[in-house]
Amino acid sequence: MKKVMAIGLWLLASCAMAQTDIWRQDSIEEVVVTGTGTRHLLKDAPVQTEVITQQMLSQYGGKSLEEILAGLTASFAFNEGDMGSQMQLNGLGNSYILILVDGKRIHGDVGGENDLGLIDPQNIEKIEIVKGAQSALYGSDAMAGVINIITKKHSEAGFYVDNSTRYGSHNDLRQHNTVAFTLGKFNSQTNFQLQRNDGWQNTAEEWAEGVVLTDSRNKTVNEYRNWQVAERLTYQPMKGLELYAEGSYYKKNILRPQNGRHPSCDVYTYDLRYNNASASVGGKWNNITLDVDWNKHAYYYDYTAKHYDYVLLQGEEYGDQNGEWFSVAMMPGQSKLQSDQQRVMAQLKGIFNLPYDNMLNAGAEYRYDYLKAPERTETGTADDWTGAVYVQDEWHYVCGNGIATNVTAGLRLVDNHNFGFRLTPKVSTMASVGDFRFRLGWSQGFKTPTVKELHYRYLHIMGSSMFFNIGNVNLDPQTSNYYSANVEYRGRRFTAAVTGYLNKLDRMIALVNVSESEIPPGVTQAYMGDGSTKVQARMYKNMDDARTSGVDVTLSYRLLPELTLNGAYSYLDTKAHLYDEKTDRMTTVVIDGTAHHKWSASALYSHAFTRVYKLGVSLSTRGSSKRYYQNNGDGKGYQIWRISTTHDFPFKASKFKIQAVRLEFGVDNIFNYVDRTMHPYHLGNNTSGTTVYGTFSIKFSGGKRVKQNNILSTKQNNNDEQD
Repeated sequence: MKKVMAIGLWLLASCAMAQTDIWRQDSIEEVVVTGTGTRHLLKDAPVQTEVITQQMLSQYGGKSLEEILAGLTASFAFNEGDMGSQMQLNGLGNSYILILVDGKRIHGDVGGENDLGLIDPQNIEKIEIVKGAQSALYGSDAMAGVINIITKKHSEAGFYVDNSTRYGSHNDLRQHNTVAFTLGKFNSQTNFQLQRNDGWQNTAEEWAEGVVLTDSRNKTVNEYRNWQVAERLTYQPMKGLELYAEGSYYKKNILRPQNGRHPSCDVYTYDLRYNNASASVGGKWNNITLDVDWNKHAYYYDYTAKHYDYVLLQGEEYGDQNGEWFSVAMMPGQSKLQSDQQRVMAQLKGIFNLPYDNMLNAGAEYRYDYLKAPERTETGTADDWTGAVYVQDEWHYVCGNGIATNVTAGLRLVDNHNFGFRLTPKVSTMASVGDFRFRLGWSQGFKTPTVKELHYRYLHIMGSSMFFNIGNVNLDPQTSNYYSANVEYRGRRFTAAVTGYLNKLDRMIALVNVSESEIPPGVTQAYMGDGSTKVQARMYKNMDDARTSGVDVTLSYRLLPELTLNGAYSYLDTKAHLYDEKTDRMTTVVIDGTAHHKWSASALYSHAFTRVYKLGVSLSTRGSSKRYYQNNGDGKGYQIWRISTTHDFPFKASKFKIQAVRLEFGVDNIFNYVDRTMHPYHLGNNTSGTTVYGTFSIKFSGGKRVKQNNILSTKQNNNDEQD
């Protein structure tokens, strides 16, 4: 069946090659902002930018950001777990990937993972991806790249209301609502999302307590429920000035089954609960923007069975600063805070036109991080602050005869209260010759250890193995040098891009096995005490160096005005030096989670049969070679196919009437691929097999929509910055 589908796509492409019609691709006129912080047409962006357009999002029908990124690009890999998504971009993990929502950092790290459930897929307008630390605008979190989620904005005169309800296998429910209205100079937009899933179990085999269970009740993906409400208010008192205030609240519960045969496994004795909150205020006056943000992310254990926990009591009355450990029984119904992360961030930035076709982007940032973890840090709390200033200049010169050049150079000066000052330069160049673009880039990165890497300590259970992960206050900052070269062709029907990159990291931070003698005083008793359970201590340490390199290829061909074929391929190679305590020497290893080959492809078809009905069909596939891991076996390679259909019924809006109705139906994992490797070693892919879904969406509008032109003049491109 796979061969038949592939041959069908090839025959369709062969027949369409004879077409002589010429039309413009919508993506040529796409406007991007992430690479430089200023608006550019995609084809003229000085920094290579990958875009997931609204059409791709709409027809693919992904239920989550993880599903969208994995299915529509080839550079990402995910391990979805209870605490979030262990994401990888070109070989580097979560802490090296900066995720923005409308240009602002999301906040939601737990255990080195990001909870991408904070982002509602139904509220995404498009996604921009910039790989590598290629911009001076972004700090230490962007060594691997930047993902900028552009959300939908509603500026209707009057009211706008929409509803989207999706239901699928495993009682997967996704509810989205937006209510927006504009009254004169005032605008309000309220978004609500709800997600729930019963979870699933791919295998009843589990490695636990030193034996293989054959009737485990532990699930591959546990049952979860989460909801979020967000509000944004904007006010425009005069032309060129906009003020805003926004906030959100998010709650997630993860329900985990108990395992009666092995109650000593503490992973079965409590559920997980996350509470997030955020608030922001700011404004934009012409090309100057000021933002102040506060974010809170806390997670708790909600106990479902009796559990003995260790509590560290500190102070002079308990001997010394190391304190004493006591065993405390937690009963069903009780809760305990594990971690409360809070962040305050202020940003001031502006764009200024300079003589000789130069445009200066300058800004200043201040970030304060606070961590409260009563039983997971030395004193119960820890904090950190970082200040930064940056400048970036764009120089654009048109040579004539379809030839133009662009040079973008920037400097970022960082001051961290633990590690002092560091200056990092960035340079990129682009030459455009007709429909061809040639880009070169070099940038340095500087990343200080996070509060958790310095101070956090926790017990991680993997099957029958128990790892005591320990922070290290003696860590040094990480540095990097990123080199990239890109060739891109953008014609009217066909686009192709090839990018090669090399990312060299020095003193990369990773968890390394250590002996008991290396554990800080006062923490050994907690998890290493009686010797009845073997626990391996791991500490955050600076590795000697690491390197990631690879090639990314993207292709798109518009066969017909209504049919587009897309393809992407990513080759990745990684190497790192890791200390081996058995041989007392550094060894060369592959970075955990590396897959040498990843790919994705899709065929998008859309046709309006009448003025009141439009059909969309998306056939897509994604795959990966095996993923390499040091301790837990390699993850299996896979190939997954998906088909989704959309059925639009547009209405002519007048006063408060229905604007549009949409039905969606889809089947994911058509050929029912399932990784049956025993829990918890299913490290390739955790899909449950073939799943189906359906979505009903409806939009109401109480006035005429304000038309916004997405194609900007050259002057606008040079003067406007990211919204």
